[in-house]
Amino acid sequence: MSEIHKTAIVSPRAEIADDVVIGPFSIIEDNVVIGKGTRIDSLVMLAPGAILGENVQVSHGAVIGTKPQDLKFEGEETKAIIGDNTVIREYVTVNRGTKATGETRVGKDCLLMAYSHTAHDCHIGDSVILANSVNLAGHIEIDDFAILGGVLPVHQFVKIGTHAMIGGGFRVPQDVCPYALMGGYPLKVVGVNKIGLRRRGFAREVIDALDHAFKFLFFSGLNTSQAVERIQNEMEIIPEIQIIFDFIKRSERGLTK
Repeated sequence: MSEIHKTAIVSPRAEIADDVVIGPFSIIEDNVVIGKGTRIDSLVMLAPGAILGENVQVSHGAVIGTKPQDLKFEGEETKAIIGDNTVIREYVTVNRGTKATGETRVGKDCLLMAYSHTAHDCHIGDSVILANSVNLAGHIEIDDFAILGGVLPVHQFVKIGTHAMIGGGFRVPQDVCPYALMGGYPLKVVGVNKIGLRRRGFAREVIDALDHAFKFLFFSGLNTSQAVERIQNEMEIIPEIQIIFDFIKRSERGLTK
């Protein structure tokens, strides 16, 4: 049976699994869904359209599913979806989507640290880490296993590739290549995220191949099209290289170089 503190306000129109814990003074509004094993701490607000998976942890003061901070929003019914096993720390905010995509989505096994903000229509993959005070504008896409350092603003419509790591305190105005290590003012590619890839079990041969491809893409003076052509002509196209090619094809703001 759910353990709901007597001071919590829970709508009868919310769908709550049997073993959910809801702490003091939290507010659960209409059309909220909370999966089994999930824990909601004190002073949390889950607004209409918030959908939490199983074993999610939501810390004190977090707010999920509130209206988009977008002047084009017209009150349409949309969602803010949080995947299984994701941890939401203190005072995190996640706005729900707009009619553009219908939802804001955070994947499974993510960690959203204190004070981070995820705006409307952002789509975040699995095992992503947003450090303290990361601020995501609307329509951002972040692929699996990316890590964003603290106090990091990201421009709307930016795409961040899988296994990329961006240092804290910088600014992200353009798309970030998969597997990249990023830093500096203005932001630039420092190299391959080698330490992160080693920790995740990538073979040395794969990391070396990515390093070779990065030399064409970012350190040769070639433009992106020329670099891709050189890689295609001179390298074996392993799956990780193909992921980079696919990312380049769907990039709209252009790669950060």
